Amino acid sequence: MENKKEMRKWLDDMNLGHPLVVAGPCSAETEDQVLKIAHDLKDTDVSYYRAGIWKPRTRPGNFEGVGAIGLKWLQKVKEETGLKTATEVANRTHVDLALEHDVDLLWIGARSTVSPFIVQEIADALEGTDKIVLVKNPVNPDLSLWLGAVERLHSANIEKLGVIHRGFSTYEKTKYRNIPEWQLAIELQTKFPDLPIINDPSHITGKRDMIFDVSQTALDLNFDGLMIETHYDPDNAWSDAAQQVTPKTLVQIMKDLRIRKETDEEAEYKNNLSNLRAQIDVLDNQLIDLLGKRMKVSDGIGELKKQKNVAVLQSNRWNAILGNMILEGEQRGLSEEFVLKMFKAIHQESINHQEKIINA
Repeated sequence: MENKKEMRKWLDDMNLGHPLVVAGPCSAETEDQVLKIAHDLKDTDVSYYRAGIWKPRTRPGNFEGVGAIGLKWLQKVKEETGLKTATEVANRTHVDLALEHDVDLLWIGARSTVSPFIVQEIADALEGTDKIVLVKNPVNPDLSLWLGAVERLHSANIEKLGVIHRGFSTYEKTKYRNIPEWQLAIELQTKFPDLPIINDPSHITGKRDMIFDVSQTALDLNFDGLMIETHYDPDNAWSDAAQQVTPKTLVQIMKDLRIRKETDEEAEYKNNLSNLRAQIDVLDNQLIDLLGKRMKVSDGIGELKKQKNVAVLQSNRWNAILGNMILEGEQRGLSEEFVLKMFKAIHQESINHQEKIINA
């Protein structure tokens, strides 16, 4: 699969004056719920109304979707509001039912993207379709697996393709439900700049109060749109309650987001500059996070040294680390002076942490 301008034709043909917005409840719960939210989103920036019909959960026993009856509710959404519809599919049966009910946009979820068997089954069922098909990133940060899923669909003569960045699972406790790993999405954009990419801040954050900031970062990185879970009563939603926003909040988010347009050379320059700065912001946040983790390890070393009454400063080890880091830095285009200053500062902060523990 090669990058081609035609990849984004389906999106360009929509002639939107704003990012593509896919919004609606995490799960279709009742007909009244689906229709009420749809009417609240009518005449907003929302182009596609999403609702989860089949909801396989991480562990059994929780609400797992209303099933095929929900597709009839989506048909009513289209009839009553004019909104196009979208839902997730995970097998051939889902695909057949979604096509039978004229769903306009289908996406493959993160748990499905990890399996080439599942993706191939869906690709075979959708072969030659003119529907829009989007692929969420796999739960693990594997760009080849993500692109491989897109390539399987492309090989099935599906032309209207795109990807959804929804973050990645991690065993670590972070402020995110799924860590963004922005660099991986940026790498995908670099390889396929014309493949439409939208961001799913709901699943990245897991918290509604973080959705705006992640959405803004995505737009600053030239993402083409957003998928945001929306419910008129989020706290009482049957699934993923904490990450859903009200239609009113969604409208406000879209009003407050800074959206940069390329209209001339100066605007293109500013847009490119903004994109690069956004990448630096992402990397700086990762640096701070890594330094925080490093200091926690230093705290653990301090506890051990306190138990054994060992001196904080171990000169031989420090000199070995410094020499190694200078060599590593040179290979990455970093000057010896910079590496020395940086690691001396890090080392001093580590000493401060350990002394605080030993003297406590």
